[in-house]
Amino acid sequence: MAPPLGNNEGLATRRVRRRSLLYGAGATALGVFGAAACSRVPEGGKVEGGDLLSRLRDAGEVKIGVAGEVPYGYIDENGEVTGEAPAIAKVIFPRLGVPKVKAVPTQFSALIPGLTQAQQFDVVSAGMYINPTRCSQVLFADPDYLMLDSFIVRKGNPHGIKTYEDIAKKNLKLASGTAYAEIGYAKAAGVKNVLVLPDQVAGLDAVRQGRVDAFAGTAITVRSVVKGHPQAEATEPFQPVVDGKPAYGAGGFAFRLSEKNLRDAFNKELLKMKASGELLRVVSPFGFTKDEMTDLTAAKLCPDAKGEVDS
Repeated sequence: MAPPLGNNEGLATRRVRRRSLLYGAGATALGVFGAAACSRVPEGGKVEGGDLLSRLRDAGEVKIGVAGEVPYGYIDENGEVTGEAPAIAKVIFPRLGVPKVKAVPTQFSALIPGLTQAQQFDVVSAGMYINPTRCSQVLFADPDYLMLDSFIVRKGNPHGIKTYEDIAKKNLKLASGTAYAEIGYAKAAGVKNVLVLPDQVAGLDAVRQGRVDAFAGTAITVRSVVKGHPQAEATEPFQPVVDGKPAYGAGGFAFRLSEKNLRDAFNKELLKMKASGELLRVVSPFGFTKDEMTDLTAAKLCPDAKGEVDS
């Protein structure tokens, strides 16, 4: 799957739920959480250094916000927090002198309000997509993954489909999921009609039955759904382009604007993991591959945000 064009909530699929490329953090939740804030929020979006890291070291524990989304961050059948982002948190925070990681589950749209207003947790650890709207509300670490797109096609890929442009040029039948960003990507590439299906499982069925030539989703979702189905396969992951610019689906950890010191310390350890290859080893059990690793920075994805210095 891919990030939806609209609201982040609802839209549970059988394997993977998704986050928004183009949507903010849930304005209604801001009102609910605002009254519960327990400490000062920087005025006018001002970025401050903060002393949260020192306080977390003293407490020996960090609270992470997760949204119950496989494979990004969720509670498993044993009641333990797991997923791509929590796995990273469990490596980095002990290295920062904070040995215990405690999960606080919430709805995806409540993650930013829960972090910045209610302060229910200390960091968002949910693979949150980095976009300009969110960059004005929180400080992001550099992204820990870049989610490319892929297609479900019939075995052997008889039409040689690689990109949305191929679908348009060959006048093929394409499907995607309800509110998936891929619908917009396809139309931007000239695909006139996209059959909208509930999820990637329905997409697999449509391809196998010959009702469509391809189903568009994120690479990790497509890989997971075609596994064990000999009649279908996943195409090579590719970077969607809209209006000549990459449509990045890059996700990372989010911190309060008042806690730049914590974000910078976290980012330093994350970059070490990237350089050594440790990051891929940590997230690979959740279906992530080398294709999802990225050198993109928060500064590139948040070009107008305060507190971001590209490296």
